[in-house]
Amino acid sequence: MGTVIETQKIITIEFPDGSSKEFAVNSTPLDIAREISTNLYENAVGAKFDGQLVNIYAPLTTNGVLEILTFDSPEGKEIYWHSGSHLMAQAIKRIWPQAQIAIGPPVDNGFYYDIDLDVSLTPEDLGRIEDEMRKIVKEDLPIRGEVISHDAARRIFEERKEGYKLEIISDINPNETVKVYHQGEFTDLCRGPHLPSTGKTKYFKLTSLAGAYWRGDERNKMLQRIYGVSFPEEKQLKEHLTFLEESKKRDHRKLGKELDLFSFHQEAPGFVFWHGKGMIIYNEILDYWRQVHEREGYQELKTPIILNDKLWRKSGHWEHYKENMYFTKIDESDYAVKPMNCPGGLLVYSNSMKSYRDFPLKLAELGLVHRHEKKGVLHGLLRVRQFTQDDAHVYCTQEQMKDEIVKIINLTLEIYETFGFKDVLIELSTRPQKAMGSKEIWDFSEKVLVEALNSLDINFKLNKGEGAFYGPKIDFHIKDCLARLWQCCTIQLDFSMPERLDATYVNKEGNREPPVMIHRAILGSIERFIGILIEHYGGDFPLWLAPEQIVIIPVSEKHLEHSRKLHEIFRNEHFRVKFDDRSEKVGYKIRDNEVKKVPYMLVVGEREEKSGQLSVRRRLKGDLGLMSVDDFLNMLIDERRLKK
Repeated sequence: MGTVIETQKIITIEFPDGSSKEFAVNSTPLDIAREISTNLYENAVGAKFDGQLVNIYAPLTTNGVLEILTFDSPEGKEIYWHSGSHLMAQAIKRIWPQAQIAIGPPVDNGFYYDIDLDVSLTPEDLGRIEDEMRKIVKEDLPIRGEVISHDAARRIFEERKEGYKLEIISDINPNETVKVYHQGEFTDLCRGPHLPSTGKTKYFKLTSLAGAYWRGDERNKMLQRIYGVSFPEEKQLKEHLTFLEESKKRDHRKLGKELDLFSFHQEAPGFVFWHGKGMIIYNEILDYWRQVHEREGYQELKTPIILNDKLWRKSGHWEHYKENMYFTKIDESDYAVKPMNCPGGLLVYSNSMKSYRDFPLKLAELGLVHRHEKKGVLHGLLRVRQFTQDDAHVYCTQEQMKDEIVKIINLTLEIYETFGFKDVLIELSTRPQKAMGSKEIWDFSEKVLVEALNSLDINFKLNKGEGAFYGPKIDFHIKDCLARLWQCCTIQLDFSMPERLDATYVNKEGNREPPVMIHRAILGSIERFIGILIEHYGGDFPLWLAPEQIVIIPVSEKHLEHSRKLHEIFRNEHFRVKFDDRSEKVGYKIRDNEVKKVPYMLVVGEREEKSGQLSVRRRLKGDLGLMSVDDFLNMLIDERRLKK
């Protein structure tokens, strides 16, 4: 009788480049990384298997497509930073066992954890937490996920007296399983995935403290939020800390106060109070916006801020956006303050019958909108409750859609380049689960957007299921001088709202049908865009945007009259010129105006008055030497015209 030899089970793993290889069943992504290369094995932090994030130590039992993730990938950073938040929470629990932990997700530049603690934490406490984190790293505790029943999860966190975790568990269907992660004595409620052990978190820094309402609701308790960041290499941490320091210097809230641009007051939280200098920037942006839109054939509208609830119900906003709106009563009827301009613009469109010969019809509005943002998310100019949106709606036929989308894309890129943003990332977002309109219309719309982008040879990222409820969209992300991305422009196709609001046109056959409606806002929110500009330029605006463009500094009182004549010359050419006749030393005035970020300074003394020339200083560049008034004036006119 022969010996039975058990054959080892094999799985076939395919890689993103299309190659494939066989491995033993229950091989982990880490095992497979080791076979590929030592470097990949050492740097692997997680994996994607058939498109799903998995732990690097998860056994694979079926054929599938595997991608090994390192810190260099967005998903790899998310895994690394998520493990950093757990490491921090474990350290906090060791120091303050009475602390209750709430949530601790990865975010764009690191992680945070919200803590309920009866001790008010200080920056000095962050160093103490970091020391305990280093001890846990040295212990190199395995991090392991476990899927357990709803009841088992509840018992674990009842025993640990973690009320916030219990509240989260109560929101989960009792028939569903729950995932927890263990590292040493610490257990957290978490979907994962995570690093294989605490020893994999190499270099970290706790960066700041803040307050945060539980679940972002001001009616709930205020928790203490601790921010941190972690990296595999020390060099990466040092570079990031340098980036944070530069970000602090450029913080638009700090510069807005120093440069006297705007302020916020408790009498109106989330509403901007623009000062005189801030309004100069604001109006320069609007003037430029109007110029290019007039050139492109847009008509500017202005619609009311308050409209009745019947309109918002009909448009779909009542169903999909009600929690973000403000309401009032007029003559015992319900009204809403508009969060968007579209429905009002459609009323203007429908005021008269339109024909296909009127298309494309381009209607634009610098519309003041209000959105009820929660107090915890308000952030200077970047997140406010009242803002002006540079909205526009292009009405066209289906045959005209692609050409109009292409024109909007080109206009968007032109405007961004004018403001100094040459590096732009573009994303296409498709049909979400909660969507209005048929699948056929969505498929057609998405196809047109793809064709428009491809016709311009533009690379884009596809975001499946992230479109607006009424149509697919293209989002533009501008990259600032610190390589941060800011989402501003959105182009959205909409077949639903014109139909819901009975907007039609007469087609070539003489029949009425709803037009295609293209929504677009290039700057997005004027307030937010100014906040981005302040941080991008660090307050050193190009000449055309600078609130004060020239300052004239007389050396002494006997040069006042000549200085005033120069002041009048530049004012007559519509430059924003300041006359600094303070009884201070010239050196002090120069330094002070440098701090105030005035682009040009003209020092007027004996030499300048006798020669009729100007002694010109450019901020950050120093003395440009002597120039004639005409040469300097022509240089300024060109610089202003070219918007450099």
